[in-house]
Amino acid sequence: MRLTSYTDYSLRTLMFLADHRDRLVTIAEIAEAHGIAKNHLTKVVHQLGQLGYIETLRGRSGGLRLGREPADINIGQVVRQTESDFFMAACFDADSGGCIYSGQCNLQGTLGAATRAFLAVLDEATLEGMLKPAKKGARGAANTVQLHFKPPKKA
Repeated sequence: MRLTSYTDYSLRTLMFLADHRDRLVTIAEIAEAHGIAKNHLTKVVHQLGQLGYIETLRGRSGGLRLGREPADINIGQVVRQTESDFFMAACFDADSGGCIYSGQCNLQGTLGAATRAFLAVLDEATLEGMLKPAKKGARGAANTVQLHFKPPKKA
């Protein structure tokens, strides 16, 4: 499962705003902090504003701020509202023309269950939870899960 850059930018924008709640923030500031094109980020901010996640204030002293408390922003809901689809394979898309294995394949059911499990985990997460400091492991590094399905590139 891979999220689109649009959803990634949406989540990063929300996290940046939550981390800077003491002041108004500009699109340019978020774009620069994350190395994101300002034009693309403008579209993301517009939709987040329409969805009520952020407030936009125009004018000389304008900017952006969260429209809700971080604890009230559900990550699963944000992902559902910013992703264009959850087609894990061609068999999920009715417009794909079908699959030669239709009727004798369990892939769609298995991938559908995986997608539901993925979204269920995100449904348990809030923006507030995304801002908590990472727990340190035995060597002082943040605990992260790394999944690599492709072999690493040779140097």
